[in-house]
This record gives sequence, C-alpha cells and structure tokens, in this order.
Amino acid sequence: MPAALSKEQAAKQLAALPVEIQGRVRWQIVGRPEQMPPPGEWYLWLLVAGRGFGKTRTAAEWLANEMVTRPMTRWAIVAPTFGDGRDVCVEGESGLLSVLDQGVRSYNRTTTEVTLRNGSRAKVFPATSPDRLRGPQFHGAWLDEPASFRYGLALWDIIQPALRLGSPRIVVTGTPAPVPFMRLLMGLVDGQTVHLTRGRTYDNAANLPPFLIEQLRRRYEGTRIGRQELEGELLEDVEGALWTYEMATRNRGDVPAELNRIVVAIDPASTAKETSNETGIVVAGKYGDKGYVLEDCSLKASPLDWAAKAVAAYHRWKADAIVVETNQGGDMIATTIRTVDSTVRIREVHAMRGKALRAEPIVSLYEQNRITHCGIFRELEEQLASWVPPADSPDRLDALVWALTELMLTKQAAPIVIPSSLEQTSPWRI
Repeated sequence: MPAALSKEQAAKQLAALPVEIQGRVRWQIVGRPEQMPPPGEWYLWLLVAGRGFGKTRTAAEWLANEMVTRPMTRWAIVAPTFGDGRDVCVEGESGLLSVLDQGVRSYNRTTTEVTLRNGSRAKVFPATSPDRLRGPQFHGAWLDEPASFRYGLALWDIIQPALRLGSPRIVVTGTPAPVPFMRLLMGLVDGQTVHLTRGRTYDNAANLPPFLIEQLRRRYEGTRIGRQELEGELLEDVEGALWTYEMATRNRGDVPAELNRIVVAIDPASTAKETSNETGIVVAGKYGDKGYVLEDCSLKASPLDWAAKAVAAYHRWKADAIVVETNQGGDMIATTIRTVDSTVRIREVHAMRGKALRAEPIVSLYEQNRITHCGIFRELEEQLASWVPPADSPDRLDALVWALTELMLTKQAAPIVIPSSLEQTSPWRI
C-alpha cells in the first residue's frame, strides 16, 4: 500500500493536474462524506437537509464536475424563480461560478448561461414557467428548493422527457416541506436508481460561525420550524390550521414591474401573546386583483427600532401607507412612527371581528391563487401553516392579514403620490 502523501506533496501533485480537474480533486478532499454523490449508476439524488448544511455548494460542485468531465453536455438549473436561480445557484457564494475556474468558463448574465471551453453549458430556468423546459433537451438537471416550486408536479412531468441525452442524472437540493411535489420525490427513493441523503444544519458546524449556530439553536431548537429548517425533517400539516403548508407556499414569483398600491403593516410585540414576542412587519402590494407579499421585516426590537425598520421599508418600497391596528395601542404605534419620520402616512384600522374571522377571507385569497410570495419567507409561512384558532395568532401572520385586508378587501381612493423628495431607486425588479 503506498505511503500517504504529505500536504506539500499533495499540493504539488494537485498543481500538476489540468486546471479543469484541480477543483474537482480538491472537492474530493475537502468535501464531507455526505456531500459526495452516490456510487455507481443512478438517476436521481435527493439531498434533503437543514439550512446551512452545504446543499448549494454540493450541487454546484457536482454540476461543475459533470460539465468539466463530460464535454459538450447541456444542463438545466431549475429554481423557484429566475432570481433565485441566478443569485443563488449561479452567482451565489456557493454557486456554480464560485467553483469553476474563470479560465475555463464564460457567463452571460442576461441569459444566465454558463459555457465552458469544452462546450458544456448550463442555464437557469424558473419553476414559475415550466413550459420553458419543453423545447430544449439536456444531459441532466439541478433542481433547487423543490418545496417552493409553484408548479412542482407539472414541472416534473415536463422535465423528465427533456432529459434525453446521454445517461441523464438529476440532483435535487432543498429543505423539506409537506407539499405534494416533495412527497412525490421522497416516495421515489429506492436506494438503487434514486438515492436520499439527509442532513442537519449542525453537520456543517465546522464551516459556520459559532455565534450563528448558537443563535439558531436558541431561536429554533424544539420548534416546528427548527425541526424543518435545521433538522431537515419532513413535517406533516397541522390539523385544524386555516392554511396548509402547500397553500401558503405554492405561489411564488418575482416582484411585478408595476404595482397599484403598496402598504407596510405592523403588528407590535405584546406580552399578552403566547406565540411570539416579535413585532410583525410585512410589506405587501397589489396589482389588479392579485396581491403580492414583498418583504417580511419582522424582528425583536425596541419600539423605536421596529418603527425605524418599518419607516425604512415604507420609503424603500415607496409605500403609500403604514397600516396600524388601533386596538393594539394604535396611538402609541402612530406616535412612535412619527417620532422616526413625521412625513409618513399612517392608516389606522380597527378590529371589529375575531382573528379567525379576519383571517378567513385572506385564506380564501390564497385558495384562489390570488396571493403570490415574492421570495421565500420561511418563518412567516411556517406561522401560516401552523396556526390553529382559537389560539392567539403570531405577529407575522397578523401583519400579513392586516396588509392584505387593506389592499384586497378595502375600497380605496387613488393611490397616494409619494413626494419626489422621497423617491429612491425602485427595488421591484429582481
């Protein structure tokens, strides 16, 4: 048996390899065992794990290796939205570009296509438009965060016939959630052609800041969202909840180029609440008869700090009002906001019905596919899917209900025109 190489000898031999191969060999050395692809011939590899496990880096390394070692091949990268695919899977810190040497690839950001010198190409496709996968053909695909795909089942039926070149392979990376597409994929696991790798956030503790690990542990350990987001556990829907997880997450998309109205809704922290001591701050918009959840700015903070956060969101999105509930200290909320910025328009609303009755019309809007989440708002979505009346509703959910009620269920005059002195570059386009 040959003697083990010293670090210096290994580095020298590594440097002698072609540049296209160096990164692949390096990953075999530094990657954790659970980040290595299954052995032998396989069709589908599911990497289901908590956040921070290293799923994106693992898939990027796998795809880079396939592109480098299989010249003239074609690959699809499918993400919940076009922006997710570009910003995370390709350009992200752990994305495809980060693991490919600049000397072996070129990148067209407009088309999100990565091309290698050997002719291999990879391109981003958004799960919001599965029909875009009907024409092309591929040697394989990387599907990222399938639980957040808007049309997951339809996309699966379309992409499989498109994988008709060579010996196709698919890698799926994501945090699990109880949606039909995720259940379908998990049900395919046979240990032969379909493999499953599970993992936890803590498995990657060596590469994560200790303070982050401790913060995540304190915040989520022992909770439903912790079991899902940290442990990578596939949870079931909560009996009696008004929203199912699938209903709360099935419609995702990029922010529209135009919106008729935008509001910021606040539900302040209350010591009377058993579910949360956060201040819920949700930004939502409307275009036609559709509503869009734009941002979740909720946080634990002092009144002045959460007021500053809400005012910043108000200006960043060029909102026409901040919605506050007068039943929950409305005068105090308005006074605090005006302490931060006296020019902000405040819309005071009064709760005339119980929380379940207020939430039910919003649930109906979700059932009718009239609400789109412009991003992945995990904590907000978990609150939607786990709240069972008559328990006290959590703050993010309350803020969402107030924002969408104001936009979708309240007759309004023409939108307020924001003074030109407050105009900023629009963050609407992703």
